[in-house]
Formats: sequence, structure tokens, C-alpha cells
Amino acid sequence: MAIDPHHPTPAYLSFWRERHLCTLTTPRPDGTPHVVPVCVTYDPEAGVARVLASRSSAKVRNVLAATEAATEANGSGARVAVCQVDGARWATLEGIARVRTEPAEIAEGERRYEERYGKPPRVNPNRAVIEISLTRAMGARVLKEA
Repeated sequence: MAIDPHHPTPAYLSFWRERHLCTLTTPRPDGTPHVVPVCVTYDPEAGVARVLASRSSAKVRNVLAATEAATEANGSGARVAVCQVDGARWATLEGIARVRTEPAEIAEGERRYEERYGKPPRVNPNRAVIEISLTRAMGARVLKEA
């Protein structure tokens, strides 16, 4: 069922505030999906999800390549999805990703990571943030209060 990613139900937002490992799906340059486990933070007020990553990671390279290809083709950018599952409950956020390397954006990503996951992220001097401008949200068994 579709959900407004900027105005989720309290139950949907609560699920995204629980501590869960998630997956990030990015497009490889050949168009095939690259799916990896990640930690995700969700900020509906800003309409973004964030994933901390190393600047040299495949996920960052995929986002950069897809963004470049989309820009050349007058497209919208790297289309990605993050998903989390807990038994029969699941939630997916989709959107357009870009790589952020500004110190303030990295600090915000780290702050939100610590808030959700209860500990600071490991030290990484080559950190980047994959920031996803959300266009769609969906899920099952996370739409209503229990």
C-alpha cells in the first residue's frame, strides 16, 4: 500500500525508528540491481532517507554513475530504494539519490545514525552520505497502530 513519504502514519514512522538492518538497492552501470545491507535513517520532515557509506564503496560509485548518466540524458538522477523487514512487517522508501560529502551533511547523517541505532557510527575519514530525496513509500503491516 502506498504511503506519503512526507506524511507517514505514526505506525509507519515508528517502524522506521526501530533498530533494524536495511537494504539499499542501487543501479549498476549495466542496469542490474546492486543490493547491500545498510543502516538507514528516515527524515519525513525533510523528505529524505540517509545512508552512511565510504566514498570508495560500490553503492557510492553506482549512485555517482547513475547520476552522471541521468544528467547527460536530462533524467532525474539515481533511482534507489531502501527496505527493512521484520517478520511480516516491511517498509520501502524510494527516491532519487545523490552523494553528499559536505562536512555538515556528514555530521547530520552521523547524528541521525546515532539517534536511531543507539551508538555512533565507526570512524571513517572517507565517509559520504547517500541522501535519498523520497518519491514513494510503501509497506505492509506497518500502516496502522497495533
